[in-house]
Amino acid sequence: MNRKIGKQTYELENKPVIIASGAFVGGKEAVGPFSNYFENIAVSDMMGEKTFEKAERRFFESALSSTLKDSNLHSSDLDYMVGGDILNQLVSANYTARDFQIPFVGVYGACSTMAESLAISAGLISSGIGSMVACLTGSHFSSAERQYRNPLEFGNQRPTYSQWTATGAGCCILSRSGKGPVISKIAFGKVTDYGVVDIANMGAAMAPAAYETLKSFFEDTKTGPDDYDLIATGDLGKLGSDVLRDLLQRDKIVLGKNYMDCGHSLFREEQKTFQGGSGAGCSAIVFSTYIMNKLKSKVFNKVLLVATGALMSTITNQQGDSIPCVAHLVEIDNV
Repeated sequence: MNRKIGKQTYELENKPVIIASGAFVGGKEAVGPFSNYFENIAVSDMMGEKTFEKAERRFFESALSSTLKDSNLHSSDLDYMVGGDILNQLVSANYTARDFQIPFVGVYGACSTMAESLAISAGLISSGIGSMVACLTGSHFSSAERQYRNPLEFGNQRPTYSQWTATGAGCCILSRSGKGPVISKIAFGKVTDYGVVDIANMGAAMAPAAYETLKSFFEDTKTGPDDYDLIATGDLGKLGSDVLRDLLQRDKIVLGKNYMDCGHSLFREEQKTFQGGSGAGCSAIVFSTYIMNKLKSKVFNKVLLVATGALMSTITNQQGDSIPCVAHLVEIDNV
């Protein structure tokens, strides 16, 4: 039986194995610091489609199909597909599930969706509800920008504290058995709101959610940052990472060299994304390629993925509401 530890953390008895992972990324992402880890790269961010939204769907389809192909699996081998995106009503994930004819669990955690999908899937498998599940999450800069902020044709100047929504989709396949790293613990975060209203300032809005989840997890498990080879937040960017460090420092919790933020690390400084990457695809493509590569090669043996999500909508933003955020956590271990 899965065991609850403390207030928010669950230790899984039957630890699901991540037997396969992969990503399909855009051109800007492909020339960033993780270029050596991205094998599947789009020739164009339009993916041969007439709209950005339909192009985003193609990224999802390509990430899933390439991951299945590389692992000699078929969509019929999957019990479920769990995932989502940040477009209205999860259209990218919905249409992908339609085309692949896989039983579908759509989830929305904004940019935290990859960790949320992994945690839900791990819980399903560990509880015996399914034996093989695909976790699929992504985003597209252009579709997200014009949904949440401004039409691209407007050509507005972005503030220096903003981030760049990642174009790409990441996929992980979890199984009840097989070879690979395992998900040993999961923790679903509480919704946190520190009153940030600026939708360009995602790092400041989301950092408190990462703080609350990480602090709770450390208390629940009686561990600290030094107990892990890597602690990776999803997409706080440089500014948000600094805020997270400061918040934890006040509780005498120090994030050292084993801490990274997927968004802060996704682009090079000369790519002028200011604070780095964001979007549901940000942690998805970094985790399913770079981090999984390091886990499989035993460079990392104990990893925390803490993906954060800003849960605003175009409606709440227009009405002047503050931005509620959440952070979900999964612990991945080599056994």
